[in-house]
Amino acid sequence: MTIKTLLILALAGFTVFFVVTLAAALKKNRGETPSLLQTAIGFVTNFFDTLGIGSFAPTTAIFKLKKLVPDELIPGTLNVGHTLPTITQAFIFITIVEVEPVTLVLLILAAVLGTWLGAGVVSKWPRRNIQIGMGVALLVAAALTLQAIFDKKAAGGTALELTGVKLALGFAGNFALGALMSLGIGLYGPCLILISLLGMNPLAAFPIMMGSCAFLMPVGSARFVREGGFQLRSALGLALGGIPAVLIAAFLIKKMDLYYVRWLVVVVVVYTAVMMLRSAMAEKK
Repeated sequence: MTIKTLLILALAGFTVFFVVTLAAALKKNRGETPSLLQTAIGFVTNFFDTLGIGSFAPTTAIFKLKKLVPDELIPGTLNVGHTLPTITQAFIFITIVEVEPVTLVLLILAAVLGTWLGAGVVSKWPRRNIQIGMGVALLVAAALTLQAIFDKKAAGGTALELTGVKLALGFAGNFALGALMSLGIGLYGPCLILISLLGMNPLAAFPIMMGSCAFLMPVGSARFVREGGFQLRSALGLALGGIPAVLIAAFLIKKMDLYYVRWLVVVVVVYTAVMMLRSAMAEKK
């Protein structure tokens, strides 16, 4: 049995655990069905999430704009609603995107350990300072990626595995990104640029970042379900609209060549940087 097969089987186990937990909540709240708007939000946000944009920030913005979910229930609704689409992403990209199995497993493990072990430490750091630092760093990284696009000599980025020092840097970097998720800093954008700067094919970031979140989210979401800290109708809309959106968007990514993927990285990273700097300004106020 291969390493990738074991990884997929482990992910299947996490999926069953989450589905059983969610089914129990549905049994207690029969008759709860999402509206067309709630389902459409799930489709749109998870479509762009599959392209690497991230889903939490756009979904939060729409929820607040439309006043669909009370503020105190937004975190739980995001986690519960986006878990199954994220797991779908992980299954697809772990299967279709070739990444050396040891590199894939170690970087996913790093993110999981970062969230479980490092979150307690990182959560004590000043959130605003981290947001400013990462926002500026991501803008610099976007500039480096633009250089790779326009300067053929600087392009590189075709490797499908990490070894030696680069593997250690990748593990440490994804560990840090996993820990930073406790501060509300998304993993997708920073992970895309981390993988690119380490010389890997940017497409390799997709199974890594989606696999990382797919193992993290079921456990966290199950806690929200047990405690009732989410809005069921909106969460169901995110899931029901999100899964077909993932399938459609994944087909587009599979057809992209490296040139367009690098442009996607620039867009994602700049978007993430701007969101972080805006959040830092909001916290100052």
